[in-house]
Amino acid sequence: MSGASKPKRTSCLLDVSAVSYLTPNMIRVTLTGPEIGEMENGCEGANCKIMLPEPGQSREQFSGQLRDGPRPTVRTYTVRFMRRDANEMDIDFVDHGDAGPASAWARAATPGAFCGFAGPGPVKIASFYADRYLVVADMSALPVAAATLEAMPRGAKGHAIFEITDADDWQDIDAPFGVKQHWIVNAHPHRPTGEVVKLARQLAVGQGRLQTCIAGESSMIKELRQFLHNELGVPREDTYISGYWKIGLIEDEHQKMKRAELA
Repeated sequence: MSGASKPKRTSCLLDVSAVSYLTPNMIRVTLTGPEIGEMENGCEGANCKIMLPEPGQSREQFSGQLRDGPRPTVRTYTVRFMRRDANEMDIDFVDHGDAGPASAWARAATPGAFCGFAGPGPVKIASFYADRYLVVADMSALPVAAATLEAMPRGAKGHAIFEITDADDWQDIDAPFGVKQHWIVNAHPHRPTGEVVKLARQLAVGQGRLQTCIAGESSMIKELRQFLHNELGVPREDTYISGYWKIGLIEDEHQKMKRAELA
């Protein structure tokens, strides 16, 4: 029917088929389930919701909770790779130790574990049309940045800046040859050094239309948003720029803060 809204995507239960440390501080969890084969192609870089079971909770108990409530602990992640023919997708988790529920779950996960899943949403950048690109990400946003770089036209030009916790957290990303990658090590991500913002301000200046994919800690995002929109005058429609977390806040608190800022 014309004008009808799309039905709300319901959650499903996915199983863990593999877990590995991609780098010292990044855990890759491979999820599997028939629902993945029904999802749209090209979802790499899209947000999804991961619903976490309680330690010791059985699959049957968690399945009932997804169906009947109460709402389990939910965290937002990014689809890194999807293999629909194999009913598989990869989700990368930053290893924060056992303090955070998602990190603790990923650290403990083994083949046969399970979680709830909802999504994925739309990809952050659906088309590439600029003369040059600026990609900026900390560890939390590496998956969306990497997926964006891999989706770019092979002739794209620009810069990508990554802040990682350890030099060994470097990843091999299939970026266009003309996008230069800059890797900055900050062993204490909860203590911003300002290096990422300083470099981004330098590299954003140039001729031609600029398109961005920028995500990470909210204080960095606030500075770069002000610079791009207010100082450089980059149109908002040309900038994906989003705070994924904020120092001192858990995700629920951060999301509440973001909603208040938009109100």
